[in-house]
Amino acid sequence: MQFIKNVLALIGLIAIVAILALFIKAQSVLAGFDPGARETYSNIAKVLLETGNPAEATVWRAKVKDGLTFDDVDQAIRSIATTMNIKDVGALPLGDQVSAMQGAPWRKLKIYLYCNPLTAAHMIDYSDAFAAYLPCRIALLQDKTGKLWIYTINMDLLIYGGKPLPPELKEETLKVKKIMQTVLSDGAKGDF
Repeated sequence: MQFIKNVLALIGLIAIVAILALFIKAQSVLAGFDPGARETYSNIAKVLLETGNPAEATVWRAKVKDGLTFDDVDQAIRSIATTMNIKDVGALPLGDQVSAMQGAPWRKLKIYLYCNPLTAAHMIDYSDAFAAYLPCRIALLQDKTGKLWIYTINMDLLIYGGKPLPPELKEETLKVKKIMQTVLSDGAKGDF
């Protein structure tokens, strides 16, 4: 019996040492990350644990003010983006396409594609992998209950989630973030 207790104690000690080593390694890695990394990962983890949905954890969303129609919000999104001087590089009326392919009505969904080409070029010069996140997307969606929502990617992971971006790139990216958040918040209110 004593032998089993000693083996279990040894396993426990090894587990504690391994956890401590991982914690120290994580601290070492995070020390080289942007100062906003901890908060960014904490926020993502919180939403992931609450919802179990990684997509929910990596987007920003805003409920559209009651009384606004899909067309009202569509016009607001396009107007705000134009006012904020971000290039419209396309739109995908995905809900209409689903309806056409199914031969039956489906929810409204439109995805807007926006880009600041020079910022995009700087991001890709920094890391080719940023190309997968371009252009910035805004989605206007009618949920299953008929309510309208605006979604966009949470850019904090790209800005703060790793080693600090070069100062000029970070500044440019923060400007794009502000534009996307303004389109999200003001579009949801129908302001333009």
